[in-house]
Amino acid sequence: MTQMDTGFGARLRAAVDARGPLCVGIDPHASLLEAWGLPDTVDGLERFALTATEALAAEASVVKPQSAFFERFGSRGVAVLEQVIAGCREAGALVLLDVKRGDIGSTAQAYADAYLDPRSPLASDAITASPYLGFGSVQPMVDTALAHGAGVFVLALTSNPEGPQVQHARAATGRTVAGEVLAALAEGNAGAEPLGSLGAVVGATIGETTEQLDFNGPILAPGFGAQGGTVDDLRRIFGPAVGNVLPSLSREVLGQGPDVAALRDAVRRVNDQLRGL
Repeated sequence: MTQMDTGFGARLRAAVDARGPLCVGIDPHASLLEAWGLPDTVDGLERFALTATEALAAEASVVKPQSAFFERFGSRGVAVLEQVIAGCREAGALVLLDVKRGDIGSTAQAYADAYLDPRSPLASDAITASPYLGFGSVQPMVDTALAHGAGVFVLALTSNPEGPQVQHARAATGRTVAGEVLAALAEGNAGAEPLGSLGAVVGATIGETTEQLDFNGPILAPGFGAQGGTVDDLRRIFGPAVGNVLPSLSREVLGQGPDVAALRDAVRRVNDQLRGL
């Protein structure tokens, strides 16, 4: 059986049960390369990314490479990203590729084929997507993900200060835009067990919300840790859906490198904080 023979939601639930809910980012910022004593070149990128992969993929349930930090080096950077994806999956971690793509029609389908079709060297367990051309615009990504046992995390309630002007706007139904996104995810996940494969991105620092976050799907929660989100915030914001939350950290863990043991210890410490959510 391959990873794609089982739905993403089921594989995610099993991975979180085994390793903990922390999602660790691999974000090769120039400042992090410098902190590791590496040059801001594709060679530095490769050493950074493959060391992080070696350390994190053996410990974390989900690893989230940020595609932009690889793309900035052109084709050689994308080749490193391919190695990261393959290495993470070989070590048993699920790969959530952070690309936040959003387009329509054949272009949306091309993005789906690039990141979710197992025949692609960039094929991942799940991707992030932007629904702000309308939720229907991400349908090719959703359909392709479900056809291949993968997942999609759709932006819903982000914690950036500009987000509310779109996400809190009201649609013709009277629901907020975020509410429309969450309702569409709930419809797509209906009846899935033990967990649907369509997720949302909801910031761990959004404060109070009346939106329905219990939509039978996973929730990626950036903003945990150094950005201000706490375990108590996760419980308060997500309520009965907190068991579906993947708190996301990047720099707070990567800052412990390049020592592999220190990186793994950082993942263990955070997962220990998150046990019992």
